[in-house]
Amino acid sequence: MKTVLITGGNKGIGLELTRAFLALKYKVIVMARDFEGFEFADKVECICYDLTDVEGIPKLIASLGQLDILINNAGVMYSLPYNSYPQEKVNTMLKLNLEAPIKLIEECVKVGTTRIVNNASIAGQIGHPDVWYGATKAGLINATKSFAKIFEGKVVINAVAASPVETDMLDSIPLARQEAFLKTVVTKRFAHADEVAKTMLWLATESPEYINGTTIDINNGSFPR
Repeated sequence: MKTVLITGGNKGIGLELTRAFLALKYKVIVMARDFEGFEFADKVECICYDLTDVEGIPKLIASLGQLDILINNAGVMYSLPYNSYPQEKVNTMLKLNLEAPIKLIEECVKVGTTRIVNNASIAGQIGHPDVWYGATKAGLINATKSFAKIFEGKVVINAVAASPVETDMLDSIPLARQEAFLKTVVTKRFAHADEVAKTMLWLATESPEYINGTTIDINNGSFPR
C-alpha cells in the first residue's frame, strides 16, 4: 500500500484529495492545524501541526516512515493592500506558502517520495492585488521547476495554478473582484474544489513522468487582471 501525505487535507481542495486517495486505497496522512468537523478523522492518520514551524519539519517527516507521494496543498491568503500588510502576516505567508512546502519537498525525498504536486495559483503567474500571496505562489512555481531539474527525473514534481475556487479562501476575496473575475471565464463560474483535486490526483498517480517541472493552468480560459 502506498502512502500519501496531504497538507491541509481536511478542507477544500485538500479534503477532495483525501477523499480521492482513500477511494484508491492509499494510506492517507493528513497534516493540518486542527481537525474540527473532519469527516475522515477515523479513516486517515491525522497530524496536528502548524507548518509555520518550518524548523520542526525534518524531525516530523523522519518519524513518519516511507512517504510515496507529497501533496503540498496548505496555504493562506489575506487579500490585504501591499502598503498596509502587517509584518506578522507577511512572515506567516512566507513560511506557510513557500518555506514549508520547500522544506517538505527536501525532507520527503529522503523518505522515498517519488511524486510531488504543489498547489500554486494563477496569482503566481499574473499581477495580483495581494502582492505577498502572488509572490509566494510565483516562488512555489519556480521551486517546482527548480526541483525538477535538481532531481533529474528521480522524482516527478509538478504544480497546478487554479483561478478562484469555491472554498473557504474565496471568502477572503473582495466581492467586486469576484464579480469581475466571473465576467472573464468561459462558464461564468468559479472552479469546483474537486476539479482541482482531480487534476492534482492525476499528476500524483497517473501522469506520464515526462510531465515534470510543469504547472497546469486551471483557469477556464481566463487570465484576469
